[in-house]
Amino acid sequence: MRGLWAASWRSLGRKTLRSSSSSSSPSSSSLSSNLQLLGPNLPDVWTMPGPSSGAFRSQSSAANGQTANVVNRKSIARAIREGIANEICRMKETIVKSLGLAIVLVGGRRDSRTFIHVKLKACEEVGITTYVEELPEECTEDEVLHIVSRLNNNPSVNGIILQLPLPQHVDEERIINFVSPEKDVDGFQPLNVENLAMKGSDPLFIPCAPKSCIELLLRSGVEIMGKRAVVVGRSKIIGLPTLLLQRHHATVSTVHSFTKNPEQITREADIVIADVGISNLIRGIWLKPGAVAVDMGTNKVQDPGTDQGFRITGDVCYEEAIKVVSAITPVPGGDGPVTIAMLPSNTLDSAKCAFGFILKLRLVPQYSFCKGKGVSFFLANLSSSLTILAKSLL
Repeated sequence: MRGLWAASWRSLGRKTLRSSSSSSSPSSSSLSSNLQLLGPNLPDVWTMPGPSSGAFRSQSSAANGQTANVVNRKSIARAIREGIANEICRMKETIVKSLGLAIVLVGGRRDSRTFIHVKLKACEEVGITTYVEELPEECTEDEVLHIVSRLNNNPSVNGIILQLPLPQHVDEERIINFVSPEKDVDGFQPLNVENLAMKGSDPLFIPCAPKSCIELLLRSGVEIMGKRAVVVGRSKIIGLPTLLLQRHHATVSTVHSFTKNPEQITREADIVIADVGISNLIRGIWLKPGAVAVDMGTNKVQDPGTDQGFRITGDVCYEEAIKVVSAITPVPGGDGPVTIAMLPSNTLDSAKCAFGFILKLRLVPQYSFCKGKGVSFFLANLSSSLTILAKSLL
């Protein structure tokens, strides 16, 4: 049966190729339609519209003639960090001596070290102890697994992240799956993603980038419930806002390179989240007047007029979009500070899970973050929670 299905699939692929090659000048839309029959894992290859395309016409005025609100992501990130620091401080006043985050770095990529420096600084500012485990580029997969295993069993470490990408000879998926789900503060574990997708289930952790999208919207006072949202791009990480938006009761669509009339679909959206990796792909005409645009894109564009020889742009054409939308995240900077703030936030959640409590205005068992651990987990941590509760009432 399997062989028959494979043969039918190959036959369909050959027919599709003959059909596309027989046409003298196939349109991009028909070509995209045919390519979709060849398999589900085709890469997204976006075709930029030509100068005569309507997609390059800019909107001249925003809704109601008002200028868009530029989301102050730095103040939002600051508020998040302050909240985390306060919770950690109160935890340390009871029985929690310290919270720890470990970062595993394989190789010496310059950009990886830059990212790690930013992450370490963010965690140390809120009172989280950090550890960096470095391995040479030529290390074996077993050596990486050994380090992760040691961190999994270290009670001083509440969170573990792998600085990606890993070298090609190391099975990235295998290493990620080896991280303890209770310490997977990157949220890349299949268990976390599955729970995020399943109705009625809560993931232990949500990946920092998609989590920051929702935080930006909520803390900016953007109403999500009942709104129409479009996520442009379908990368493994950023595509997760689709699930998060659905959890907040939005009607969500995904736009990718095989989508017909993407500008028409995005123009109907109240909220647009973009992460495609193409500079200024989303023009003003793509956006609905008064919509909210969250730009997750980071693209290097050559610019001889700058000291570096390039400048950073987003996927949304900022100059055009700001005349149309009601709120927008700028690039560079966009969601960056908020995304980084989500890492200590997830590490704090991991510590709460480990000690079986939530320490806010009052203490309650941490059921939401520890779902699936069983009754024995809560019984083992009940005495600790009661001790903390008693001290907080004194």
